[in-house]
Amino acid sequence: MGESFTPIKDIRQGQKNLNIMFIVLDIGTATKTRDGHDVRSVKVADKTGSINISIWDEVGELLQSGDICRLTKGYANVWKNCLTLYTGKSGEVTKVGEFCMNFSEMPNMSEPKPEFSQQGKVRTI
Repeated sequence: MGESFTPIKDIRQGQKNLNIMFIVLDIGTATKTRDGHDVRSVKVADKTGSINISIWDEVGELLQSGDICRLTKGYANVWKNCLTLYTGKSGEVTKVGEFCMNFSEMPNMSEPKPEFSQQGKVRTI
C-alpha cells in the first residue's frame, strides 16, 4: 500500500490527517457524554513511544489489548494537559492484526505537561 505512518514520538499538538499504526495496551472504562455517546481513553504504542487515543462508541467496545490497529485521518490535541489522539469526522480505526508488534511505552507522549495549561490563556495587563 505504500502508506506512511507517523511515529508516535513525532506527534505534535494540532497535527491533522495523521496515519498511525499502533498496538492497544490498555483500554479505559467508558464514560457517557451528555448526548449519550460512550467514549474511552485507550493507551496505545508503537516502537517509538505511547499515547492516549480517544475512542468513541462501538469501536471502543470491540477493541482489545493486543490488537494491532491503523488510525487514518486522526488528529492530535490537548485534553486535560495531555496530548491525545482523536479519530476525527472522516477518520477511522481499523484492526489489522494482533499481538505481534514491537513497541515502547517511552516516551509517553500523553504525560501531562505544564506548558499545555499555559496555552490559550489570555493575559491581562
